[in-house]
Amino acid sequence: MALGARLEMRQGQGLVITPQLQQAIKLLQLSNMELETYVEGELERNPLLQRDERDSEPDVEAGPRDAEDFAADSIPEGAAEAHMDVTHEAEASPGERNTGDAEGAGEAGGAVDWSRAGKGGSFEDADDFEQRLTREKTLAEHLYDQLMVAGFSGIEYAAATVLVDGVDEGGYLRVDMAETAGRLGCDLTFLEDVLRMLQRFEPIGVFARDVRECLMLQLKERDRCDPAMMALLDNLDLLARRDLTALRKACGVDDEDLKDMISELRGLTPRPGAAFGGEPSQPVAPDVYVREGLGGLWHVELNSDTLPRLLVDQRYHARVSAGARTDQEKVFVADCMASANWLVKSLDQRAKTILKVASEIVRQQDGFLAYGVEHLRPLNLKTVADAIGMHESTVSRVTSNKYIATPRGMFE
Repeated sequence: MALGARLEMRQGQGLVITPQLQQAIKLLQLSNMELETYVEGELERNPLLQRDERDSEPDVEAGPRDAEDFAADSIPEGAAEAHMDVTHEAEASPGERNTGDAEGAGEAGGAVDWSRAGKGGSFEDADDFEQRLTREKTLAEHLYDQLMVAGFSGIEYAAATVLVDGVDEGGYLRVDMAETAGRLGCDLTFLEDVLRMLQRFEPIGVFARDVRECLMLQLKERDRCDPAMMALLDNLDLLARRDLTALRKACGVDDEDLKDMISELRGLTPRPGAAFGGEPSQPVAPDVYVREGLGGLWHVELNSDTLPRLLVDQRYHARVSAGARTDQEKVFVADCMASANWLVKSLDQRAKTILKVASEIVRQQDGFLAYGVEHLRPLNLKTVADAIGMHESTVSRVTSNKYIATPRGMFE
């Protein structure tokens, strides 16, 4: 059979992700700090963009709702959101399209930790991916990795995330247990049980509330918490003053045993979290506020301080358009205008989409907000996506790297 080359024309339809759509999807999954950095770059690159310095706040508040009145928001869906949902098959992973793994990812993370399901964005910069692979893991990341496979129930997981967020760089727990239990609406005994489970995490000694407890956890792991050693831990102030006579009397041991005990104590790690690297934790600004109103209603509103407000400078556009002489100059001005308009529209659509998703989450979790962690409902991406008419991948990106401040605390 002879082989030959020939030309053929075929007509077909396919889904194409335009650069504008890629930009809109990328904006959805950025945190407020990353969004500010991105906007600063666009302001430097595009001369037609300028900040809106007016004090007026955008109309981004959802009115008071309760479990019965919380209907779907009647927000007009813009071009960005329409494209995002129409073309989700084009930018979803093969596993998400064929096996429904997006829903499973939402269920695996428990009831609070939404962002873990959405950090595999399709448009991640190669530099960011490389940096995450090469940089040293932080203590918080190490603890969250263990938390994901620890087998906690949904309620235990919700309480555990609050405690993990309360661990400092040295590995010590810096939250008041009674105050945290009251804020979560759970018994102090329940929270103490969750803490005891977390204190079995690696490195041994994390989640301790003071040096004595940190050393005790490490000694328990070595099966060395005998009465003499416990007496030594109870008298660390004498050890600091090097009052060995008083220590021997308190521990009921001779000089040689006391020397061995002190040597063993010095072999422990008083700051178990210091072995981990990473940048110092930065203060987190919430993206969404939830406030309680009259009659048990909840007000959901965006944090206007973290929303970049941009304007397209129409007068400057008119001047440079009139002064453009060459085709290259005219094309540049037209491209800047189109890019500026799309960015302003995308930012507005991003704000509306975040508000819509957050409002639905509040509606689903009104019991938790009103009565505490024992009323927390299992919730996954598909449940929220179906309720508001979006695709799971869109909801995943909206909830990735976003924080919501509630009367029960701030959650990611």
